[in-house]
Amino acid sequence: MKKLISVLLTLVLVFGLVACGDKADTKDTEEKEKVEEVVEEKEEEAEDAKVEEADDESENEAPAEPAGEDQIYALITKSAGNPYMERMAGGFEEVVQESGYEAIIKHPAEITAEAQISLINELVAQNVSAIAIAANDVDALQTALQAAMDQGIKVVSLDSSVNAASRNTHIQQAGVQQVAQSLVDSVEDLAGGSGDWAILSATSTATNQNAWIDAMQEIMEDDQYSDLNLVEIAYGDDEYQKSVDQTLALINNYPDLKVICAPTTVGLAAAAKVITDEGLAGELILTGLGLPSEMAEFIGDDAATPYMFLWNPVDVGRVSGYSLIEMVNGELTGVLGEKFDAPDGNTYEVVDDGADGTEIIVGPPFRFDASNIDEWKEVY
Repeated sequence: MKKLISVLLTLVLVFGLVACGDKADTKDTEEKEKVEEVVEEKEEEAEDAKVEEADDESENEAPAEPAGEDQIYALITKSAGNPYMERMAGGFEEVVQESGYEAIIKHPAEITAEAQISLINELVAQNVSAIAIAANDVDALQTALQAAMDQGIKVVSLDSSVNAASRNTHIQQAGVQQVAQSLVDSVEDLAGGSGDWAILSATSTATNQNAWIDAMQEIMEDDQYSDLNLVEIAYGDDEYQKSVDQTLALINNYPDLKVICAPTTVGLAAAAKVITDEGLAGELILTGLGLPSEMAEFIGDDAATPYMFLWNPVDVGRVSGYSLIEMVNGELTGVLGEKFDAPDGNTYEVVDDGADGTEIIVGPPFRFDASNIDEWKEVY
């Protein structure tokens, strides 16, 4: 600052000399040129002084911290030991870690809302940045998840949703109507257009299972499916042995049963094993949603399951990770109509979920049969 004041005083003096020279009718132009040179020199010195001061001030400022380096992203699955959930968690963890953040995967000890609530509370106390959860109950998690959002934590449900008040948005593996239509059409096809059929579901409170089943029943009201008779909706609670027991009960209780549709990977694998072991392959036909790696030996025209559907659970986890990172660091809020470009090259849009909330759809269901199962069983 002292340098700057000194320079300004010098300039004042020089300008004064110039003014006097003008009044006195200076003898020659050389004197004027010398004065101009002095002025130019002093202006340069003044500019240099400003730069030095700016440099001094910037040296005294603390360096900026990298944004978001301590962000923590958590995922709560439905249960431990579920291959589908493990692959979904793997996709989530991959995206988060590749983005430079910390990922936490939590598997509840029991397939209950209470077990998930306990994990939610732990994560809120840990002050994580975001939570993704595959819900065991649509409404029971609301208080815990609202407390998380009140603390600024971003929340999405995936695979199986919570109600709209409990989340920013839902990550839907495929549109409910798309899944339901695919399953109904497969039942009609495999039953030959008529006869008894049953559904083997997961838990009675699993929101994704219930949404698909409700949509299937609505579709079945069409005259096209009037000769198909849904005899029972059984629940295996996504436990292998219980799903085995429920399949055996369906076989024993309905001797004319033609088709079992299991919209759950655990239930489908269990039912396929029962049908195969009981020597009923080709007689009692199975379809639904399954993991290629678990179902490869049961897929084929003469096997328990001619074909089935699913999506890539790894992608469901990935899109959940992309969405939460965009919520924490970008402009995504979960409001209808929002879009964002993800690192996988796709653009994802927030759409109406049909239940007072919004969702982001990963993609349509994919058909697995004898022509492609060997390729896909190596993938997941």
